[in-house]
Amino acid sequence: MAGADEWPEEGELLVCTVKNVRENGAYLNLDGYGEREGFVFIGEVAAGWVKNIRNHLRVGQRVVAKVIAIKKDRERVDLSIKSVSEERRRDTVQSWKNEQRAHQIMGVAAERVGWDEAKTTSISDEMTEIFGTLYGALEECAISETALSENGFTGEWMNTVIELAIENIVPPFVEIRGQFNIEVWGAEGVYAIRDALLAAEAVAEGEEEATLTCYYDGAPEYRIDIKAPDYETAERLWENAQSAADESMASVEGSIDIERM
Repeated sequence: MAGADEWPEEGELLVCTVKNVRENGAYLNLDGYGEREGFVFIGEVAAGWVKNIRNHLRVGQRVVAKVIAIKKDRERVDLSIKSVSEERRRDTVQSWKNEQRAHQIMGVAAERVGWDEAKTTSISDEMTEIFGTLYGALEECAISETALSENGFTGEWMNTVIELAIENIVPPFVEIRGQFNIEVWGAEGVYAIRDALLAAEAVAEGEEEATLTCYYDGAPEYRIDIKAPDYETAERLWENAQSAADESMASVEGSIDIERM
């Protein structure tokens, strides 16, 4: 969320709230920019001739407007509503709602871990800087439990944020990761390792929306990445992969240690 002293960029689409309707246009609050407001001229309200602006806008109405000019010396932002297509309007509103929801989630997290407003803002801003949006950061947490740690974050608070993200955000898919440490002392050698990994990957065959892939991280470590539509499916595949690899290794002289990452 932008600071109150920041300005939007020309061409940016903004969610705005109608503050005051005049005969020749309307003043809109730029949501997310503190008390900063913009003006939409009557000719930029809708396509075609607008006879009565009050037939299109009312105080308190939320609209999506495009920034067409910024005049910092006059503290003015000129806006256009008619330049925004219905598809882009829907997308902008959804993104705005997502960010509002993300800030609410971080507010709950702050209460649970005992952060003040400054600390919450600092962490939220850092997450936004790394992931692009705060909602995007929480969505990544819902997808992968290591999203924060892999991007340099530390602290027990991450568990709370991840838990809330998983509870409140439905991502397009989730990811989990495990590791096999495999050593073979018998004549089968690398062929036994290959067979164990192939057996693990085979458990995902027939899964239309899930994948399980094995990667060589450097002997004796092999990474198992699972992508699935939900955690229930991902965990089921992980359990099946462990069993399949264990069964494959049972007939050879060697060992397999399994770890969830």
